[in-house]
Amino acid sequence: MAKKKSDSNVAAENRKARFNYEIVETLEAGLVLTGTEVKSLRGGKASIAEAYATEEQGELWLINSNLPEYLQANRFNHNPKRRRKLLVHRTQLNKLAGAVQRDGMTLVPLKIYFDDRGMAKMELAVARGKNAPDKRQTIKERDWNRQKQRILKEG
Repeated sequence: MAKKKSDSNVAAENRKARFNYEIVETLEAGLVLTGTEVKSLRGGKASIAEAYATEEQGELWLINSNLPEYLQANRFNHNPKRRRKLLVHRTQLNKLAGAVQRDGMTLVPLKIYFDDRGMAKMELAVARGKNAPDKRQTIKERDWNRQKQRILKEG
């Protein structure tokens, strides 16, 4: 059973992922980071809105994520847009690679957070892209839920 993550530990979140993609499955992956990247993540300025994950040569990589430079690190800083390695079990990697190749799925990062031990983790989703009618349906459902809440609140 997975524990509920508290929002105070979330370093970056991809809020549009659930709107643009139909989430099929989620999993937790570790991140290989340098010291300045961890410091920058703790500052909360990271962006994973445009990021995705891909399998290359038997390893899982996070592409196009932006962890800004840590200002106090001066010349020892990291490259903000560099590729970062994701840590998953071999069986999970084979399952993810199969879903991407066979079914045309995409690996989308949902959030980066720090677990109870202070380790940086990523919630990764196997997702299928939504088309315009699906997005309109999502908007209708969201608006209807807001109206329902207003009606119930008014009594």
